[in-house]
Amino acid sequence: MEIGFDNDLYIKKQTESIMERIDRFKGKLYLEFGGKLFDDYHAARVLPGFDVNGKIRLLQEMRDKTEVIFCISAGDIEKTKMRADLGISYDMEVLRLIDDITSLGISVNSVVITQYTGQPAADAFAKKLTSRGVRNYIHRPIEGYPMAVEYICSDEGYGSNPYIETTKPLVVLTAPGPGSGKLATALSQIYHEYKRGVMAGYAKFETFPIWNLPLKHPVNLAYEAATADLNDVNMIDPFHLEAYGKTTVNYNRDVEAFPIVQNILERITGDRDFYRSPTDMGVNMAGNAIFDDAIVRKAACEEIYRRYYKAACEAKQGKCSESTLRKIENILRQLDLKASDRAVVGPALARRDETGRPAAALQLPNGRIITGKASDLMSASSATVLNSIKALAGIPEEALLISEQVLRPLLRLKIDYLGSRASVLKVDDVLAGLAVSAATDKQAACALKALTSLRDCDMHSTQMLHSGDEGTLRKLGVRLTMEPVYPGKDLFF
Repeated sequence: MEIGFDNDLYIKKQTESIMERIDRFKGKLYLEFGGKLFDDYHAARVLPGFDVNGKIRLLQEMRDKTEVIFCISAGDIEKTKMRADLGISYDMEVLRLIDDITSLGISVNSVVITQYTGQPAADAFAKKLTSRGVRNYIHRPIEGYPMAVEYICSDEGYGSNPYIETTKPLVVLTAPGPGSGKLATALSQIYHEYKRGVMAGYAKFETFPIWNLPLKHPVNLAYEAATADLNDVNMIDPFHLEAYGKTTVNYNRDVEAFPIVQNILERITGDRDFYRSPTDMGVNMAGNAIFDDAIVRKAACEEIYRRYYKAACEAKQGKCSESTLRKIENILRQLDLKASDRAVVGPALARRDETGRPAAALQLPNGRIITGKASDLMSASSATVLNSIKALAGIPEEALLISEQVLRPLLRLKIDYLGSRASVLKVDDVLAGLAVSAATDKQAACALKALTSLRDCDMHSTQMLHSGDEGTLRKLGVRLTMEPVYPGKDLFF
């Protein structure tokens, strides 16, 4: 993969910027983390060279100065809100993150359950945390929040929240997903710190949109595409323009919320110029680590294609609105692009039209495109993966990696014994067969080793895949898109 982003430089500059904020606020900074702590694949896709775990790597390097507070909404616990990419609930994600962070030597301070109004599931989660030795706190809704600034910044407002005792100069606030109350928790802590005579600051660790790239740069438009369902819109930061005469990019929710945050901070600290713009609040040095703009632009356009096909499939299934899809179509038009420009789309559709069967296409790291079609034994995705690893391993196309004597019993096992409704073998089934064949066949063993080279390869399917195939391809690191076409007439998908 071509690289256009210097991750080491980014970590260095981001760390320096955070340390400058800590010094500015006399040694105490509450830093709200936007996005994911681990596995930030969106950033890695649009900024080739970005480390998917760059944020946690930064915190690990600063672990002597850092402690972490997790925020989770009681409403999200009650509704069993899920993290879609992992298939686990938000409360379980908090436990998973605590384990992962602790294993890296980073101190976890506590968990704050926000917006608590007596939800039984939140009570059960708090009890579980306590039984496992994890400090936890309850924050209830504050009447008139966020407009009633005078009441919010009083002993009946933020003062009614329990104070979370922290000991390190950098306190990171993170969450399993959006709407978890990180900002309110940070401001509540700053209120308590000032009441105790401690000057504490607030900042927001951000990646997108990148403030010092043009408004319509593909990287910033890819962020709009990724958050189309939230109606986020990139915009020029009017507060920064007025204060400094400089054009910077932010997004609507931060711009809309800034006057409220500014008023709250002024009420707590007495300083009207604590921050003069939402851009000021952000710690975001990503734009300074881009060294090849052409590579980054191309990668961002590819991400917008992927977001379009994802939204098209979700709209077909009723999981997102048509307006979300229309918004991404508008982003494509702004860049004079069509979703079908994606390199693997045309070959997949051509193979389908040629054979009359579902098909798929995958682009290898060297640019070569490999196709596959469905058969009586395996899905189009399975065939495409097998054909691709043959090509990567230098194995002739006609070579048989897995015999029917292996494949047919696998299929019978699925249908006759496991009750599967699938009439063909999915990707994980075929890979299991390949692993068996690899024990006695050198070519199969070579093909199995080539699987790692599929990571970051683009692939397109002429129909929507069942979750099993989609999940396996995701684990292989394949960047999949699909036509918004159901694979059959069954209502259950």
